[in-house]
Amino acid sequence: MLNNSSILVTGGTGSFGHTFIPMTLAKYNPKKIIIYSRDEMKQWEMAKLFQDDPRVRFFIGDVRDKDRLYRALDGVDYVVHAAATKIVPTAEYNPFECVKTNINGAMNLIDACIDKGVKRVVALSTDKASSPANLYGATKLASDKLFVAGNSYSGGKQTRFAVVRYGNVMGSRGSVIPFFLSIAAQGKLPITDTRMTRFMITLEQGVELVWHAFEDMEGGEIYVKKIPSMKVTDVALAVAPDAEQTIMGIRPGEKLHEQMISAEDAYHTYQYPDHFKILPAIHNWSIDPNRIKDGVKVPEDFVYESDSNTEWMSIDTLKEWIEQNQHKIGNI
Repeated sequence: MLNNSSILVTGGTGSFGHTFIPMTLAKYNPKKIIIYSRDEMKQWEMAKLFQDDPRVRFFIGDVRDKDRLYRALDGVDYVVHAAATKIVPTAEYNPFECVKTNINGAMNLIDACIDKGVKRVVALSTDKASSPANLYGATKLASDKLFVAGNSYSGGKQTRFAVVRYGNVMGSRGSVIPFFLSIAAQGKLPITDTRMTRFMITLEQGVELVWHAFEDMEGGEIYVKKIPSMKVTDVALAVAPDAEQTIMGIRPGEKLHEQMISAEDAYHTYQYPDHFKILPAIHNWSIDPNRIKDGVKVPEDFVYESDSNTEWMSIDTLKEWIEQNQHKIGNI
């Protein structure tokens, strides 16, 4: 599907973009991938990595700027929406800015993609959008709803929208693994709560889920990867087994456990060998055979949460992953 196509990635200089771009160039050989973001220095640094590849283009712009999006989307076939204000405490203390990017930016992109005739759009979401307890999660829930409804707005036009929902991305900038590694030599690691658990997904798995969404989507689906959980105390043991763990307390807006499918979502959720799919509650799309395909309905009381997950990552498995990925942890 993505072969010889034009792809635009909003927020493409982030952790996801640094993995999506080389993987997609290698697998699909697209005509071009456009990195759309507002940070010129990040674009400058990223351009050095792809300076010999004419398929990679860079476009300065903000998702808050609809006119700029219209220009960037000329001739684009597929869009991955990765731009977001996503640090939980930052969103709590700067709520207006978070809303402008995560909600207004989503509306701008939906309008622009429909008007420009983009074929398919996949928006990246987060576990925090399920039963949100913080502003970031609330804005991403609103964004998810906007992208689902975008399939109604497009009417008879070809543009289709879907969402992929992630848990904690292992080793990405701002995640707990690079943070623990950066301070491990001090002999103390701060733990917010000893009960805390997190889902664990690699960036490569995230990219593969986006590819699957492009191939599978009819419009309005939310894709959730089946992934293991870990206790944060075990993550600390994998990084620095001899370090003292000091309890700091939960930060503003932080959850004890991650949730990606709520009990309310379960009414419209189907499972597949490697993922779940939450179907839209509107327009009877949740009973559409073209969207369900070979899925199996989950129980009505089903909840996909990191503390009650049936799959867990061991300390040794995480240690091995850290050793194999040491060179890139926290750098992308």
